[in-house]
Amino acid sequence: MTTAAKPGQGPLSGVRVVELAGIGPGPFAAMLLADLGADVVRVDRPGGPGLAIDPAYDVTNRNKRSVVVDLKTPDGPARVLDLAERADILIEGYRPGVAERLGVGPGECHARNPRLVYGRMTGWGQDGPLAQRAGHDVAYIALTGTLGMIGRPDEPPAVPANLLGDYAGGSLYLVVGVLAALHHARATGTGQVVDAAIVDGTAHLSAMIHGMLAAGGWQDRRAANLLDGGCPYYGTYETADGQYMAVGALEGQFYEEFLLLLGLEDLTGARKDWTRWGELRERIAARFKARTRDEWAAVFEGTDACVAPVLSLREAPHHPHLAARGTFTDHGGITQPAPAPRFSATPTAVRTGPALPGADTEAVVRDWGIPTTVNDDS
Repeated sequence: MTTAAKPGQGPLSGVRVVELAGIGPGPFAAMLLADLGADVVRVDRPGGPGLAIDPAYDVTNRNKRSVVVDLKTPDGPARVLDLAERADILIEGYRPGVAERLGVGPGECHARNPRLVYGRMTGWGQDGPLAQRAGHDVAYIALTGTLGMIGRPDEPPAVPANLLGDYAGGSLYLVVGVLAALHHARATGTGQVVDAAIVDGTAHLSAMIHGMLAAGGWQDRRAANLLDGGCPYYGTYETADGQYMAVGALEGQFYEEFLLLLGLEDLTGARKDWTRWGELRERIAARFKARTRDEWAAVFEGTDACVAPVLSLREAPHHPHLAARGTFTDHGGITQPAPAPRFSATPTAVRTGPALPGADTEAVVRDWGIPTTVNDDS
């Protein structure tokens, strides 16, 4: 089923993954597996998924290969099962029961391949009162209590793009789940179903906060705590040019250096005095408003004050530290985050650009030993 790993192709070289095309967290999870060296075959549907961008720019489909299968045709399910029979992992993101109705659910797949890890990515999970409801990231994180933590107390909760739910609470938990299940399958010969729900993963991310809440160290409201913007030395401040600086001077020695560089040494005693936090915030804000973001970045450069400029998406790749590390890379004319994390013995790379729907049918049929031709109609 698998082949030996090849140096330089990532730690998952030789692992085969079938991705049933969807949007959001499923494709991102499959991209991460592909970045780590897995041979990911994306099964695209004719016409593509909803909300899709131009496939040539869809970075979440890099390092993958694509075939097109219409699961609603008589031979569609059989073509997917041919792939599942030869795969280590399958990822799908349909509503509960849809894969079963299409003939590619866990039962059908495991009948062909008992070792298969069947990863299911949903917002609400495979069961529960909301399991059959539509939804998106913002609704999932709303119910978990995490969205309500973010933002100013006198404004609506701030939406953190779809990073917190879809990708952190969803994709990353799916990847951890399928890799753990793959370890189990290789040890026992038995695959299993991984139910990765965004509500579960996002709730899990707040474990430390729940501990602090139980201990009385966290107030259940926005911007009233150490890590949610309530603390004046952990947050963001506007600069003279309308940009922002981020401050994270939590520990005493960092806080003192922060105040020294701001010229506010007389506020050293306000660090743990909540009654002075209002004054502290006002004076810090006034100081930051006196210079531009880049001027303040120069002041804090090379210090341990834990202060950094807030950069835009286009600015970030040019920061000297990120540039030196190669945190971003250019491939096919697209600037994008490089694969992460990093491995000393099996380095990863962006090997190919976004897979275009159906472009790799012949190669997949050949390489995976598929007995029948996979439909490549678009």
